[in-house]
Amino acid sequence: MHKECTTIPGLFLHRLAEDENRDAIFIKRNGVFQSLTWGQIGQDVQRAAAALVRLGVEPGDRVVQISENRYEWIVTDLAVQVVGGVHTPIHAPLTGAQIVWQIRHSDAKVVLASTCDQLEKLATVDAQIPEYVKIFSFDPGPSTIGRHSVGHWTEQVSQVSESECRKVLSRVRQGVKPESLATILYTSGTTGEPKGVMLTQRNLTSNTLATLEAFNERREDVRLNFLPLSHIFARTCDMNTWIARGAQLALAESRESVMADCAAIKPTLINGVPYFYDKVRRSLCEKGLADKPGVLRSVLGGNIRLCCSGGAALPNHVYDFFWERGVPLLQGYGLSESSPVISVSNEANHRRGASGVAIPGVEIRIADDGEILTRGPHVMSGYWKNPEATQAVMQGDWLLTGDLGRLDDDGFLFITGRKKEILVTAAGKNVAPVYLESLLCEDPLILQAMVVGDGRNYLTALIVPNHEALAQELKVCGLPPIEMPQVLTDSRVHALYEKRIHQRLSELSHFEQVGKFTLLGRGFTIEHGELTPKLSLRRREIENHFAAEIRAMYPADVEC
Repeated sequence: MHKECTTIPGLFLHRLAEDENRDAIFIKRNGVFQSLTWGQIGQDVQRAAAALVRLGVEPGDRVVQISENRYEWIVTDLAVQVVGGVHTPIHAPLTGAQIVWQIRHSDAKVVLASTCDQLEKLATVDAQIPEYVKIFSFDPGPSTIGRHSVGHWTEQVSQVSESECRKVLSRVRQGVKPESLATILYTSGTTGEPKGVMLTQRNLTSNTLATLEAFNERREDVRLNFLPLSHIFARTCDMNTWIARGAQLALAESRESVMADCAAIKPTLINGVPYFYDKVRRSLCEKGLADKPGVLRSVLGGNIRLCCSGGAALPNHVYDFFWERGVPLLQGYGLSESSPVISVSNEANHRRGASGVAIPGVEIRIADDGEILTRGPHVMSGYWKNPEATQAVMQGDWLLTGDLGRLDDDGFLFITGRKKEILVTAAGKNVAPVYLESLLCEDPLILQAMVVGDGRNYLTALIVPNHEALAQELKVCGLPPIEMPQVLTDSRVHALYEKRIHQRLSELSHFEQVGKFTLLGRGFTIEHGELTPKLSLRRREIENHFAAEIRAMYPADVEC
């Protein structure tokens, strides 16, 4: 690791100089993990960077990538930064409408899509993609979508010459500076309109090196990556730390293959969200194997040294399960706007229920109202084309996280709640409930709605029916009138609302869908303390009042 490096391309070039012939990455091809050296990665990055130059990508130009995790994702990320471009990764599960919004808002010049499935989503919104945008795919696919031609990225890369590759490296040294914008990451807003988090080279590099200093990653470690690289958690804590430390990285074939990939690659480190670790726990409990000596370590490959959790709060019972079975599970905390790491735990410094302590160079302060504030080189430069939103989360040099917490006497950070109206699912997905609720309440059959799902495996909703509209709809459907309270549990009414909810959310991604819902016999009121004078939802009060209904939508986990 070279602490004087101030850009991600600088860290990468340093790694190439140090370890050109050393195995760096394991990727699965034809069902078998194969290794590539740092030198081979370097050659692929140079060729991809030269191809981007051929396409006219200049420093500051935005390059969109829509892809699941794969080797090309890593090569593209590094190539875009090598030429001074701004990598704008879009989450693979998003819909065509969501993708085109981000392409247009970022003013992207080039779009790289992974598969035919992603191209099909683009085809549905092609008319909204500016004509000047150049589109390429990693996998072979259609040569056109609507009015846009689609190039095969492998062919584009194969056309570059050796001299073009050599010229690319000079661009790194001349044009990529610590203050250069490295990436734009779109995250959910409370109104549903995404905000583009702008992170500089200094943001990414400082956070990477400080995380390594706080967390004891070793050069001989093998890390298995399965979290989406389009999220900053995996990008910093899996990918960038791998480059900086010079360890080894294995890419899981898919989310479904993680356990099999653990058995094949035998990782020593894993980053995951609480949902993953709880899924491992529940699986062992259901099979009656939870207390079999060594079984937890075995299912994770047998060589596991440390597991790390982030993206959402780690339940204490999951923390206990791992530690009691000799597998350290460490929790950290951060957000996209902070590159993302603010605090981490390590083997020598951890505490049940805590998210660790501040990493070097990062400050944490608790405001008078309990909100967590942070300051340091990790804080974003702002939201892309949204100065109002930037101003709303900055207090001088301090970033307002929107989370509530406390610091104990030893500096451990405990998250106690959420101030901003953003849900974070157990899988670490950010969901804007206000936006979903506004879509649901557009339906004439729904008077009020509240979406639940913070720290949960899926979203649910409390629905207040519009009884007059429902009675009319039942008549239109040829059904007899149904009186209260039978209407709340009638299967025909439930099917009707299920269809309406699906229709209202059909343009959203899968993790923004409502998995279950409950029809309520009364509405949310000011008198019950459930609404503010401005008629905004008081979420905690509503959750307390309807705790039984919410519990019923989340069947109890299997206990050991």
